[in-house]
Amino acid sequence: MNTETLNDTLAMIDRLKTVCANYGLANDSSEYKIITESFLYKYLNDRMLYELGKLDQFKDCESVSAIEERYRGLDEDARAMLPYELGTVAIIRPEWMVSSLYNLQDDDFAKTFDTALLGIAQDNIDVYSVKAGTESITLFQGVSRFIIEANKRNDFCRSLVGSLVDFSFFDAFSQGYDFFSQVFEYLIKDYNKDSGSYGEYFTPHAIANIMARILAPAGDMNVTVYDPAAGSGTLALALAHQIGEGNCTTYTQDRSQKANEFMRLNLILNGQVGSLANVVHDDTLVSPRHLEPDGKSIKTFDYVVSNPPFKADFSQSRDQLASDKYGSRFWAGVPKVPAKQPEKMAIYLMFLQHIIDSMKPDGKAAIVVPTGFLTAKSKIELEIRQNMVNSGMLRGVVSMPSNIFANTGTNVSIIFLDRSKQYDHALLMDASKLGTKEKVGKNQRTILSDEEIERIIKTFNGSQEQDDFSVIASYDAIREKRYSFSAGQYFEVKIDYEDITPEQFHAEMDERMGKLRELWTEGERLQREIEEQMKAVHLA
Repeated sequence: MNTETLNDTLAMIDRLKTVCANYGLANDSSEYKIITESFLYKYLNDRMLYELGKLDQFKDCESVSAIEERYRGLDEDARAMLPYELGTVAIIRPEWMVSSLYNLQDDDFAKTFDTALLGIAQDNIDVYSVKAGTESITLFQGVSRFIIEANKRNDFCRSLVGSLVDFSFFDAFSQGYDFFSQVFEYLIKDYNKDSGSYGEYFTPHAIANIMARILAPAGDMNVTVYDPAAGSGTLALALAHQIGEGNCTTYTQDRSQKANEFMRLNLILNGQVGSLANVVHDDTLVSPRHLEPDGKSIKTFDYVVSNPPFKADFSQSRDQLASDKYGSRFWAGVPKVPAKQPEKMAIYLMFLQHIIDSMKPDGKAAIVVPTGFLTAKSKIELEIRQNMVNSGMLRGVVSMPSNIFANTGTNVSIIFLDRSKQYDHALLMDASKLGTKEKVGKNQRTILSDEEIERIIKTFNGSQEQDDFSVIASYDAIREKRYSFSAGQYFEVKIDYEDITPEQFHAEMDERMGKLRELWTEGERLQREIEEQMKAVHLA
């Protein structure tokens, strides 16, 4: 990885944040939109120029500025051919390029900048929009509106463009997933503070890496990947990278608009532009939008990964989800809404059922759940676990260390399902003692080392039993323990024995009896002192 290029990219992001801070928008709800739109605008600008440089008519251009000048000079027919030559690369009109706007002397620059962003979005709507129900959310919505004082909008927009002009993504385009995953995490780290609420989960890359490498250790070909509560897309993108970005198509849905905007950005940065049409902004439980050609049954996938919200307020749609219309999908039942705290409805149980129904007959899945699910005795939890075992698809469970998420104390486990063969046993792993504690902001987070991640993956994929770490439990044994998925309940209890001679035994006993006599003597002395003190108090 090119560290210098990474640092330059992060510095550019910092400049954009500084502009927002200078205009009073630091930590404002609009800041993430301004930062991500400006960043993406620059990324698409440079990507187009980079790809233009590969075409025959540009190969003699020795600099970026030369490519830009050649592009500006193309006639209308040549420019009309570019979408066919560049494929899914966004086309930006010459007058809307970063350098063009930067050099433009315009008394209404804010309007010009917004017009450019909206125009780029409209020109590329067929590839770069996201579905929102039956409508579409375009690539850009403009940024000047977030400055309330109209007389400051021109300078604000000029400052944004000025923060972009001296940076180039050209060296970054040769980097891979590891590079852009770091850039993406840095880009959104300040705008993903609501983890735990619906659609706002940001799954640590360690967990994403473990899930991807256990699900598809050798990659795959021509498959589909799905996340019904995708958040910013960490899990789906990690699995797509493990499979091979060109070997899979990604499908996601989430009801959070912010999460979907992050998801779209993540896909673009990681070369999954072809999957943008499959990003849906809508409520997965009430209105699943990925359907089979009949338009009625939900689509099934080769791989499903998800870190669904554990709890959320679904009080308005709970009765609807519990109706006969949804009965076949939520076969284990719908949890009740807590009367005093509706936001604590165990909504992850609904996603578990949805995920099982979204798997192909030979599909595989990995789902993050609260560790309490592994042993919960309530009807819904028990019936879901029974389904996983009795259908022969429970491959295994990994219980993770506490605080693996910096902003939630909930202990989590990962459940792995596999319908490609019939299992009669599962590998249960207790990795809760791994990792080291690290302070992240005001919270503590557990960090897994590379060696610990490798241990988890190799032990699981190799079906290895290790003392007090992993055990292979037969389905019959799991049934006997009321379908408990907790590894600790299956570990063999071992008692260490040491052979000693009769002389050693008597010597050990004499030593221990001597210590006991000393303790008894000391106890009697203390008792006498207490009695004497009590008499003195009484006489006084």
